[in-house]
Amino acid sequence: MAELIPFDERDGALWFDGKIVPWRDARVHVMTHALHFASCVFEGERIYSGRIYKLKEHTERLFASAALLGITIPYTEEEIGRACGEAAEVQGITDGYVRPVVFRGAATMPTVAAQRAGVHVAIAVWPWPSYFDPAEKLKGIRLDISEWRRPAPDTAPTKAKAAGLYMICTLSKHAAETRGYSDALMFDYRGLVAEATGANIFFVREGQLHTPIPDCFLDGITRRSVIALASARQIPVRERAITREDLPDFTECFLTGTAAEVTPVAEIGPYRFKPGKISEMLMNDYATDVRRPLVTATV
Repeated sequence: MAELIPFDERDGALWFDGKIVPWRDARVHVMTHALHFASCVFEGERIYSGRIYKLKEHTERLFASAALLGITIPYTEEEIGRACGEAAEVQGITDGYVRPVVFRGAATMPTVAAQRAGVHVAIAVWPWPSYFDPAEKLKGIRLDISEWRRPAPDTAPTKAKAAGLYMICTLSKHAAETRGYSDALMFDYRGLVAEATGANIFFVREGQLHTPIPDCFLDGITRRSVIALASARQIPVRERAITREDLPDFTECFLTGTAAEVTPVAEIGPYRFKPGKISEMLMNDYATDVRRPLVTATV
């Protein structure tokens, strides 16, 4: 296994506040507001064969997340989109992971109020293979059941991809890994199935896809892509409330996300699933879709 190089000690460069800077020099102060109060939003994007998949959708969501936190990004969507490409190019990466992050800075003392703290934007790109071990992915990963629940939309900005919302995801994933699982399923504040710690979830029953309604967690970009791929295959998709009692009735299960891509699931706590035809079909369709050449109009 290759030695893991700490992310603050890597060579290369990244995009930071409008310019390309050496990777090791991209640092922030300990008094940064985002560090103390989680005033930070971000995106997770994949670049395949030199093209960032669904870049426009990711950039739009980054701006929407910032707006929900009252953060004004000091660049346009077009500028951020170009900057993502520049960050990948300067690293020489055509297949990897792209991380734009927007956060409040240290221009003022870190208190709850942050109108004058300043806003910073950074974009880093690095090589990243499959989120889960490929052999494990083919047979289906194992999920624990988290003790933490996704919050109600009137208690947190649940439509934002905001750093603070991931605290319980980290706790859940750490607990799952300690018990030998790959990840954890999270229920929501009502006790309904929600998502994994960083991915949406789908189930299969009698040739139909079933997936939770994303009313208190992110309607993932990969989630929407997979729904479109299923529709193209004429596979019915039901967005519905899913309870714990429904889980024994499903035959297949898989996760979707930029990092997870399409990953079959074999276990959720005491519940068992067998990765089958639909999971495999959509996993392959997604792998094809992300590497599909970009078609441009000609005149």
